[in-house]
Amino acid sequence: MENFVQPKPCTILNVKRESEHEWTFRVASEAKPDHGQFMQLSIPKIGEAPISVSAQGDGWLEFTIRSVGRVTNCIFSKEKGDTLFLRGPYGKGWPSEEFRGKHLVVITGGTGLAPVRSLLHKCAGEKDFVKDVHLISGFKDEAGIVFHRELKEWKEKLHTVYALDNDEKEGWRTGMVTAFVKEIPFGSFGDDYAVVVVGPPPMMKFTGLELLNCGADPEKIWMSFERKMSCAIGKCGHCRIDEVYVCLDGPVFPYTTARDLVD
Repeated sequence: MENFVQPKPCTILNVKRESEHEWTFRVASEAKPDHGQFMQLSIPKIGEAPISVSAQGDGWLEFTIRSVGRVTNCIFSKEKGDTLFLRGPYGKGWPSEEFRGKHLVVITGGTGLAPVRSLLHKCAGEKDFVKDVHLISGFKDEAGIVFHRELKEWKEKLHTVYALDNDEKEGWRTGMVTAFVKEIPFGSFGDDYAVVVVGPPPMMKFTGLELLNCGADPEKIWMSFERKMSCAIGKCGHCRIDEVYVCLDGPVFPYTTARDLVD
């Protein structure tokens, strides 16, 4: 019987710098995670970290990682041909089949774009999967922008608003993502829509409130959390918020639950 928590050695196929602090690692793997699920990446004698799958294909997974600690710093020292250890996938991803045939609204802040990247690939690549996509994606400044190629491609295929909190950039708006929620045409959607929100907790909190102000149904909103997850199987308790275990019950939650989890 396969050991669900046994890390497997996997070869790094490619390493790509996305921004000043983020890199994307493509790793050989036969795992087939749902959109929005995460894997545990580890290095023996160093530790492990939960990372969302930012893209996937035949025999590979991609992880977009920000260097924020001992494990991720060590991962950043790895190159093509080196080995990372993976276990998973874990958690509950986006309810993709519930989005089928609907208007989809995606709002992200910073590297919150990574957990929805594979879902956006599906939406852009499968013509009839959803009716359309309204993407609002914000970054603190130009140095923090990730997925430059995809952002250009999505601009051609989706309804997009790209924004920088503090900088000005040609073709981009200036301001927080919450400032652009009012431009989403909820009135033309009827009841046939879904909303996805990912980013830092304050961003998700205020985006959720603004969505409600603009008439969005709270039962049609979904959010993703990656809060202090450690073991990924609900044993260590690091990710517990009240009675909720983020690694088991999430990281994707309906807003009716998520609004009680944001600080």
